[in-house]
Amino acid sequence: MIFVQPIAEITVGTNILAQPFFSFLNHPLLATANETGAEQSSLILAGVLVSLVVIYIASKVGGELCARINLPPVLGELVGGAVVGVSALHLLIFPESGSQAADSLIVKFLETTAGLTPESAASVFSAQSETVSLLAELGVIILLFEIGLESDLKELIRVGPQAAVVAVVGVVAPFAAGTAGLIYLFNISAVPAIFAGAALTATSIGITAKVLAEIGRLSSTEGQIIIGAAVLDDVLGIIVLAVVASLAKTGEIEITNIIYLIISAAVFLVGAILIGRFLSPYFVGLVNEMKTRGQLLLTALIFAFILSYIASAIHLEAILGAFAAGLVLAETDKSRELEEQILPVADIFVPIFFVCVGAKTDLSVLNPAVPSNREGLIIAAFLIVTAIVGKVITGFTLWQPGINKLAVGVGMIPRGEVGLVFAGVGSASGALSESTEAAIIMMVISTTFIAPPLLRLVFKDKPDSADEIQLDSATSQDSSSN
Repeated sequence: MIFVQPIAEITVGTNILAQPFFSFLNHPLLATANETGAEQSSLILAGVLVSLVVIYIASKVGGELCARINLPPVLGELVGGAVVGVSALHLLIFPESGSQAADSLIVKFLETTAGLTPESAASVFSAQSETVSLLAELGVIILLFEIGLESDLKELIRVGPQAAVVAVVGVVAPFAAGTAGLIYLFNISAVPAIFAGAALTATSIGITAKVLAEIGRLSSTEGQIIIGAAVLDDVLGIIVLAVVASLAKTGEIEITNIIYLIISAAVFLVGAILIGRFLSPYFVGLVNEMKTRGQLLLTALIFAFILSYIASAIHLEAILGAFAAGLVLAETDKSRELEEQILPVADIFVPIFFVCVGAKTDLSVLNPAVPSNREGLIIAAFLIVTAIVGKVITGFTLWQPGINKLAVGVGMIPRGEVGLVFAGVGSASGALSESTEAAIIMMVISTTFIAPPLLRLVFKDKPDSADEIQLDSATSQDSSSN
């Protein structure tokens, strides 16, 4: 009995002390916060799902319409994106284009059907847009991995010198002509002129590669030269962007940063391919030993994502890592099987990329009725001509006979999302005026939309081999089945 009372007191005391703690966990404010966070996450997911529905409908409707009038489906995906994007329906819009939650029809749809409150609309809109943008980036990584699988590394190495010439000329010519023309013809100051000239340099490898695959010319000599040159263009474009961004921010060019980018790009591309070819037998052996479903596809994606991460970590483009991974795995005896398995994955993610490119493009800058657009229209006309001519002439620098030189030049025309990156960086840094920024956007729109039909046209009457004809037929069947 001596010890019963203290133990009882301790027990009672413990309960007394414990009760406020558990009461705090069940406090109405904390419960409301937890409930609000869960509800917001649910609304973000709902917004992403609706966005994907819009993206897939736009890509399929646009792609089907273009396929029926003998145009590349990728052009339809871009046009479909423009229709549902900031230029027209405002279904798929993004904060970086200056849009707000109140402008989004998807946000209004969530407010009507899912109970989204005006107070939470901005955060849900931001998170939803960021998620869709990340899925689009994943889409272009998958696309470049698929293109790498369909490319012939030996052929790419064989056409390496020609691709290097095309890439260098395709960077230097439009950059020099564009910058000089803006300074001396339009009296634009040096920094915005250099930025606009730099936006003319890079080639959108994603758009060109997709069109080449659709028309069955990816494995041709011209196709391999275009892809090789576009990859080099991408690397050179990163370097040029680093230079002009540094110039716009500080007025000085950081030589050490440029040297680092050049060395890291060269080491990564060569090293990834060499080391990857050394490790490819182990990859095949590992896959053969695995017994679970999806062993080939998932192992290949792991390899691709690792190389993409390394490329991003050393400030290169992640798509270069994915493309290098595809090139390496294309040399294995699993390449054909992997090509078949990657197709459904590409069908899910790649349309997100192309529709988002179109959705982020503001076609309102084409309206001459707006006075602020008129100066941009004149500058844009000059940039468009320079952009087209500066790339078309690259094909005629090739010395090898029997090559469709015009096709090589046309394949280098589209700027796509790469040009939009230049415009975005220039706008964020304050280096570009509204008219110059509008002119760059118009140049990107024009070259992106005009290149796919032109590329199909210049290849139309010149099939290279029976294999390519069969590939073209197979691609058409895939397109119809989708």
